[in-house]
Amino acid sequence: MGRREVLSGKAKFGIFGDGKELPQLAMARAFQNGDFRSGYYRDQTFMMALGYLDPKSFFHGLYATTDLEKEPMSAGRQMGGHFGTHSLNEDGTWKNLTEQKNSSADISCTAGQMPRLLGLAQASKIYRNVEGIEQSNFSNNGNEVAWGTIGNASTSEGHFFETLNAAGVMQVPMVICIWDDEYGISVPSEFHTTKGSISEALSGLQRDEEKNGFEILKVHGWDYTALIHTFENASDIAREQHVPVILHVTELTQPQGHSTSGSHERYKSSERLEWERENDCNKRFREWIIENGISTEEELKKTEREIKQKVRAAKKEAWTEFLSPQIQAKKVLVQLLDQAASKSPNRAFITKLKNDLIAIEEPLKKDLATKSRKALRYLLGETSPEKKALQQWVDNYIKNGEYEYGSHLYNEIGNKATSIAPVPPIYSEDAEEVDGRVILRDNFDKLFTKYPEALVFGEDTGNIGDVNQGLEGLQKKFGKLRVADTGIRETTIIGQGIGMALRGLRPIAEIQYLDYILYAIQTLSDDLATLMYRTVGKQKAPLIVRTRGHRLEGIWHSGSPMGGLVHLLRGMYILAPRNMTQAAGFYNTLMKSDEPALIIESLNGYRLKERKPDNLGEYCTPIGKVETLKEGKDITLLSYGSTLRIVEKVAQDLLEVGIDPEVIDAQSLLPFDLEHDVVKSLQKTNRLLVIDEDVPGGCSAYLMQEVVEKQGGYRYLDSKPQTLTAKAHRPAYASDGDYFSKPNAEDIFEKVYHIMHESDPQTYPALR
Repeated sequence: MGRREVLSGKAKFGIFGDGKELPQLAMARAFQNGDFRSGYYRDQTFMMALGYLDPKSFFHGLYATTDLEKEPMSAGRQMGGHFGTHSLNEDGTWKNLTEQKNSSADISCTAGQMPRLLGLAQASKIYRNVEGIEQSNFSNNGNEVAWGTIGNASTSEGHFFETLNAAGVMQVPMVICIWDDEYGISVPSEFHTTKGSISEALSGLQRDEEKNGFEILKVHGWDYTALIHTFENASDIAREQHVPVILHVTELTQPQGHSTSGSHERYKSSERLEWERENDCNKRFREWIIENGISTEEELKKTEREIKQKVRAAKKEAWTEFLSPQIQAKKVLVQLLDQAASKSPNRAFITKLKNDLIAIEEPLKKDLATKSRKALRYLLGETSPEKKALQQWVDNYIKNGEYEYGSHLYNEIGNKATSIAPVPPIYSEDAEEVDGRVILRDNFDKLFTKYPEALVFGEDTGNIGDVNQGLEGLQKKFGKLRVADTGIRETTIIGQGIGMALRGLRPIAEIQYLDYILYAIQTLSDDLATLMYRTVGKQKAPLIVRTRGHRLEGIWHSGSPMGGLVHLLRGMYILAPRNMTQAAGFYNTLMKSDEPALIIESLNGYRLKERKPDNLGEYCTPIGKVETLKEGKDITLLSYGSTLRIVEKVAQDLLEVGIDPEVIDAQSLLPFDLEHDVVKSLQKTNRLLVIDEDVPGGCSAYLMQEVVEKQGGYRYLDSKPQTLTAKAHRPAYASDGDYFSKPNAEDIFEKVYHIMHESDPQTYPALR
């Protein structure tokens, strides 16, 4: 029925769990309160078995109904087949996750659900083994299992293998259920998997008496009795022993093909199609029910007729409910168009739009928006009350539509990070000057003492206290689970953080260098950054990602992919502090809120001296605000991070030639300058230069748009706004490579001087 709704045009796309129903019933039997699912788009039967999905909400998902009560998975933001449960109350506080069965919100990207699965499982290990954490809403002493589901073809993805390796090392309570129908869309398994069997290919991971590893179980997807025993066995092993389990479910079918975009008859042989008809798990289950005397043929036929009637009724009711708001809005709009037409010399054109709208029996919101906005074109220059009423209707309709499809990209409740009041650092008169890393280290010490649920992990993070000693000695004080080393595996480091944050912990995931964050960008962009948005505020993962970058030497240790990050990570905060005092304040601010963020510490700043504040762990650097470091009258210089320190030095040199620049630290890139302080600077200086070590058109272009277009800074400019960036190539090695690859002091001086020369060549004669 769902497939027909797509092919008839009522729904845009359909992807279903047909052929996978029976193992999902067995999984639902073994799934307990407090457990978490991290799955993919075939698990509709599982969600129905748990009571989170019914036929009507299933169809609302297909139609993309924007009412969260009717379409509880994503209020129409995700296509059908993407499932999640609600972890948060209306006020954003946590529900008691131990009293419900939980599903993290799905993403479409194949194997993209695997990294977060690792963190969901690790949370149980943390809750079982770390003392002092308030776990009443989140865990029952770590007795929860994280269940992952994945198609056999998607096990070819790197995310799957990275997650497997990490879980085997960490020994966390995870069950990975692999639904194996022997195809990946049209490609058979021998093209996907070594030996044509994922369980055989992974046999080396099988644990034994001497070494840890996985328990590997294999079962036929049509054998209900075996499925029940196998899933219960997997649950017991993972839950009690915290041993990860691979559960390979074979001999499944996919009777309608991958999705509504195609048909499996195109690529399966007649023999394979016949085998699938005979061995579909529903058919085999039906035979088992009759053979065991549970029901008769006649009783099952009666049940099947009743079910079909129920589903047809649910489909009809869902479509009626989906259309109802548009039909009501259509009535109002038709009346407004009629009234506007009656007073307009363009009556014929508006009446045609009205009649075209009347002819649409099943209108979408798009239809109403299109017709009403086109009608306004025929009312240009008119001032009637009828036109004003139509304008107000259009404004409200567009505003409501944009909210329905655009809300909750960031937190919308009281404790959002941009609402945390700034607290300045406090210094005693004899405050000592220390390496910047010491300020970070001692601030983390305060945070881990204050927040028992806080933990940090990454490559070289634990034993040596990170490569720059910002966590020196903290593993010894707080233990190996709270200050932990990981393997070299950026994607699952982020996945650990997402999963643990979904379960109430406050993780800090460390990516050793900024360039290496590209390994994890898919997980950050598709999963973490979209989580609150795609659940309409019903799930949150307040993960802090810590990294360091900029101004080191070498192609892969000094990059600045900031333009990519600010666009790919909308939904996260991106913070680029110029020193470690500022960075520590950002950590303090974020721990008071519950939103994801990326903090990029200045790589060459750990050994620079800074005054040590007295209120470590307490002062808060504001998010969404810039800081003016030097006031001036001739030109506004906007920069951030390591480059900003060069700008500050050049500003003093410019004074010697009669140029008085104003220097502003962007510091918070997402969001940027919510109070529009940069445009206030332009009102004084009338000139703007953005200095950045990203490539041309990167983050500097983003900042330029924010200031000139969004803030309206163009109104105050007497000179062309300009950017000064790194070269388009990666930065070359050594000091000379840095000098000729990224903006240096002379570049900045000459760029500013040239801008002033253009405006007043007599006062500022040509330099070169």
